[in-house]
Amino acid sequence: MKTIIEPFKIKMVEPLKLTTVEQREQALRKAHFNLFQIPAEDVIIDLLTDSGTSAMSADQWAGMIRGDESYAGARSWFHFENVLRDLTGMAHILPTHQGRASERILFELTGGPGKVIPSNNHFDTTRANIEHSGARAVDLVIAEGTDPRNRHPFKGNIDVAKLESLIEEIGSERIPLCMATVTNNSGGGQPVSLANLRAVREVCHRHGIPLFLDACRFAENAALIQQREPGQSGRSARAIAREMFDLADGATISAKKDGLVNIGGVLLMRNDALALRANDLLILTEGFVTYGGLAGRDLEAMAQGFVEVLDEDYLQYRLRSVAYLGEHLLAAGIPIVEPPGGHAIYIDAASFCTHIPPRHFPGQALVCALYRHAGIRGVEIGSVMFHSVDPDTGETVHPPMELVRLALPRRVYTQSHIDYTVEAMIELAAQRDSIRGLRIVESPPTLRHFTAKFTEID
Repeated sequence: MKTIIEPFKIKMVEPLKLTTVEQREQALRKAHFNLFQIPAEDVIIDLLTDSGTSAMSADQWAGMIRGDESYAGARSWFHFENVLRDLTGMAHILPTHQGRASERILFELTGGPGKVIPSNNHFDTTRANIEHSGARAVDLVIAEGTDPRNRHPFKGNIDVAKLESLIEEIGSERIPLCMATVTNNSGGGQPVSLANLRAVREVCHRHGIPLFLDACRFAENAALIQQREPGQSGRSARAIAREMFDLADGATISAKKDGLVNIGGVLLMRNDALALRANDLLILTEGFVTYGGLAGRDLEAMAQGFVEVLDEDYLQYRLRSVAYLGEHLLAAGIPIVEPPGGHAIYIDAASFCTHIPPRHFPGQALVCALYRHAGIRGVEIGSVMFHSVDPDTGETVHPPMELVRLALPRRVYTQSHIDYTVEAMIELAAQRDSIRGLRIVESPPTLRHFTAKFTEID
């Protein structure tokens, strides 16, 4: 059948507030053209992020009722630990309140001045936690990963030759770990192949460098491997995911993505000495090692979510829903990062708004225009989120792509919501020349996209 059928039925609904253009214009100006500052009730379709925005299942809600809220050694902790150990094979499983807490602990222990952390592409909080430690984050994605039109099936792959060159240039002793982000969020939600993970592991272990996964979307990456990598179509997504984890020495996971929950994270490690230090830091900043800043009910919901996310019917629906949005935008001439990835469609804002230069933030201008026109909230992934300054010249360095991400929350929106989004983008494309660039009037020193204030340029 061509029709996408959700492998679930709806038991509870939440009303949407259908705002007018005038109301949205007022909200946009009050928020200083930063969609993070717009109240959620003023958003019709919220595609800002897929993080923590999933709809939970009946079994997850039932698990929350069963949650054991004991401080130490709760029944819910042992359930969670067993599920994660079976899924990943990791020796040490530390619960945290979300992924950035896992990153903070990891890089406080392994980062520091003079250290370098390579990856395909670090996402925003990962990069910020690395740099907060004094270390330097380096992106080594393959060249195809920076070309929106290139349809390479694994545009999230790490460039192995560049990794070898970096190690040769600075020495392995300055690289405490290498990180592979699966799927590669900053580069368009593109997957990393098993072949690439094997090659990266070989290089890392030859030089004594641990390999970690940023595994927020491990299930979607596994499903895309199943679809696209030769020799993998006959394997289950669960088996592929386990091989991904078996190739790694540790991982950080925001369970708010492929854990199908609204809060929660995990830090996974094999190294006993590193895990002991991480336990001490976890107790200091998050909570005891068997709850990590979470309630027992949260651990139960995560445990069930990590089981449900690898259901083959769910994954087929999930990837097909994202592809449906991408295919309809492409058919209408809307430039996107191709091929569609696992959790979002990324509009090529530089190609969509050719009249707006990077210094006037075409991605941010486009997310504002889409909200104003149709009440749809996306997020900029470009010169606002990933600006940097050349330490030698002091000049602003713009990222290779100016993107707008439309992230689909899991099990939340129906096909008609996606059709509305397509219709809105087509209408906006017809008036794209009227979209105005922006300039920043106030900005924090780090993670500026969350709180920066903008004004439109006449």
